[in-house]
Amino acid sequence: MSRLIHMGFKLLEPYEGKLSRTVLRGESGSNLADLPDKAIASPLMAGYILYLYKTVRKFWGEAIVVTQELADIIGNAVVKDSILSNSDTIFLLDQSKFKENYKEIAQLLSITETEQKKIFTINKLDNKEGRGRFKEVYIRRGAVGEVYGVENSIYQYLTYTTEKPEKAAVEVYTKAYGTYQSGLEAFVSDLEKSGLPLESFVRQIGREGLPAAGSTEYFKPNFV
Repeated sequence: MSRLIHMGFKLLEPYEGKLSRTVLRGESGSNLADLPDKAIASPLMAGYILYLYKTVRKFWGEAIVVTQELADIIGNAVVKDSILSNSDTIFLLDQSKFKENYKEIAQLLSITETEQKKIFTINKLDNKEGRGRFKEVYIRRGAVGEVYGVENSIYQYLTYTTEKPEKAAVEVYTKAYGTYQSGLEAFVSDLEKSGLPLESFVRQIGREGLPAAGSTEYFKPNFV
């Protein structure tokens, strides 16, 4: 069973459109580098990453690199060596798509067979009952890691969701209530009152194109 941790994130402005990579920024600031496929292949970018890691550690800073494809790192010797040799902590999301060909990744990240068994339980165990919505992540400090369940509140989930039906349903409430915050609060309130799963509630709002019937603030009569 994964360990459940609650993380406080500073809400960012809603982003229109589908994100190729979603990053939640914590309360404390950090230098976060995202590795786009074409840029990482550039010798200039490789040199920059190497310079960044060497410099930031001298000033007691912390560099964080996020990528969806480990090939971005594996395919560039300079970047691979500079990142991995200076990374004390590694976070891995669901690795199931690499399971049949994990030898190179395991060797690159020095992952033992025992640690691999942990990694391949990510989001696969029957451990959801009685818990809020969460996703799992493997966190390794040094040679040993654990799988943790990271639970966000429903407000955080809806703010950052990239699922079009969910975004559209929240937008219905935003337009009805005038501001994003008011609309989001009303959406969650109506969702809880309905007793429906999020998916069913979203479909209902999508069909009707209006806040749920009985949404007290929206349907309150206005008297002059």
